Amino acid sequence: MNYFDLFNVVPAFDIDTALLAERYRELQRAVHPDKFANDTEQQKLLSVQRTAQVNDGYQTLKNPLRRAEHMLSLRGIELSHETTTLKDGAFLMQQMEWREALEDIQHNSDPQSSIDELYESFGEFESTLLTKLATLLISDESADALLAADQIRKLKFMAKLHDELARIEDGLLD
Repeated sequence: MNYFDLFNVVPAFDIDTALLAERYRELQRAVHPDKFANDTEQQKLLSVQRTAQVNDGYQTLKNPLRRAEHMLSLRGIELSHETTTLKDGAFLMQQMEWREALEDIQHNSDPQSSIDELYESFGEFESTLLTKLATLLISDESADALLAADQIRKLKFMAKLHDELARIEDGLLD
């Protein structure tokens, strides 16, 4: 299903999230199961299914990473259940450095400073990835779509690093 069509928004990486939220509320009002409480079982079931589609579409489009994946899936590139390994040597080296830094946090004399530095480093890197991704998603070239897929893979890795750093930070606060 094309969620951009469902929400009647222009297919783009940078979307108007306020407009998306407005369309979400409109669609929810139109298909909400309570509206069909006195209808046939088939209509009730259809309403539940449509509500699920609207909810899934909204969650997909409001999240930049999921939105980018959806854009690629509309072009025939599925990333949701893949196990493709990145072949970017520089990124792999950076991953190793970040992993080592995460492991060293608990042994640092000022762990919060290390955490703050990593958040900043992650943020800068993610910003660069998102800028590249936005540019690649504009292109109609299939090679650019494959490069966009690599950017998404990197961003997924960064999300995992963020989660791990947050867990470490929470553990230090306990």
